[in-house]
Amino acid sequence: MRIRVGDNVAIMSGKDKFTKDKKGNKVRTTGQVIKAFPKENKVVVRGVNIVKKHKRATSQEDKGGIMEQEAPIHVSNVMIICPKTNLPTRIGYKTVDGKKVRYAKRSGEILD
Repeated sequence: MRIRVGDNVAIMSGKDKFTKDKKGNKVRTTGQVIKAFPKENKVVVRGVNIVKKHKRATSQEDKGGIMEQEAPIHVSNVMIICPKTNLPTRIGYKTVDGKKVRYAKRSGEILD
């Protein structure tokens, strides 16, 4: 899987593809990957794909209720953001000094 924890990504499809900025314009939703599931090809992005989860109270101190949390989304629905151009880009691999590194195909910037 080409996307790792800590990468800044843009949402390319789905219900959270666009958000509104302060002026009311539609802008692409971005966020940081906080969890990755390589076997399932899914990632959890901070602030994206918020779902409501019903939680039962387990004790007097621990209150139940409806909690909101981020749900995983498929890795094909996100694209990494190039650090140089600040635009979504594809990822490639090349060998530098005998090590395999990721680079942004839009600008050639090394990501690792």
